[in-house]
Amino acid sequence: MLYDPSYWGQIVVMTASHIGNTGVNRSDDESSHPYLTGFAARSFEGPSNWRAERSLHSLLKERGIPAIEALDTRSLTIRLRNIGCMRGGIFPADIPENEALSQVLAHPRMTGLDGATRVSCREVYDWGEGTTERWLGSIKLGREGRHSCRQETEKESALRVAVWDYGVKRNILRRLVDVGCRVRVFPAWAEPEEIEEFKPDGLLLSNGPGDPAAVPGVSEKIRYFFGKLPIFGICLGHQLLALAAGGRTYKMKFGHRGINHPVGESPESRVLVTVHNHGFAVSDDHLPDGAQVTLRSLNDGTIEGLDYPDLNAFSVQFHPEASPGPHDAADFFTLFRQRMERHAGAS
Repeated sequence: MLYDPSYWGQIVVMTASHIGNTGVNRSDDESSHPYLTGFAARSFEGPSNWRAERSLHSLLKERGIPAIEALDTRSLTIRLRNIGCMRGGIFPADIPENEALSQVLAHPRMTGLDGATRVSCREVYDWGEGTTERWLGSIKLGREGRHSCRQETEKESALRVAVWDYGVKRNILRRLVDVGCRVRVFPAWAEPEEIEEFKPDGLLLSNGPGDPAAVPGVSEKIRYFFGKLPIFGICLGHQLLALAAGGRTYKMKFGHRGINHPVGESPESRVLVTVHNHGFAVSDDHLPDGAQVTLRSLNDGTIEGLDYPDLNAFSVQFHPEASPGPHDAADFFTLFRQRMERHAGAS
């Protein structure tokens, strides 16, 4: 969570009573640096794990991330559950309450806030590390204290995937490599013509923070590839794809967070346990023409998956890369590869 760009601009409240006993190591990083604004827990403990490089406390201090412990997180969780997500702050004990409150109220709400362009990469880059290399690197890191996060594993025969980076997690890139793809990552503001020069076989729209409707010019750019390439959207990418196709999104009262959310798959009626981190959703009342709902949350019925047969595109609201949790949804990367293979064969 510390290194997930989707948490940009947010204070994360942990519901587990003890946080930090696994420690921190660079092999688990999902991006180049932490993105969340604040961190709250009942108790920060010291590390007790063979993979740990350092303590969570030392990382938070070094990165200048405000954190607070020894508070009643159960009470705070109940308040958030009843009222919904809200603005908040972490302040020194000696600051006047009215001054702290004024700072909180001056902070913009998430609705209408473009976070994707703030966390996107600054320039194009290639990615060649899979999940196997990640774990081998973790072992090497534990023994030698160093790890290279990129490797030259490109193959001319591999399918080329262009990733539009709205806050992409590294494990999404690793999963693409796992299914035999050559991956190139483009900034959120990249023009379609720049992506076409890569001659991609498929386009992935990544996860990311903020309001999907606030990302400037993204719908027109995504529509440029409708019918030209297979498209796969994840989390924010799922919402952006729906907007580009003519749908609408809305801010949820609570959002979905955590690693154990059940979603129902139709027509097979299969249940997947999935990882979630989103505060917006695609509206049932304004579905794009031709869109088919393939997955729904079994907790609240919100849309968790869409397919666009006429556009050769599909998307999921959750995180199939699932680095911290269940791998029930990992097959969606294989499905994406299969769609690219069929498209390449037809063209």
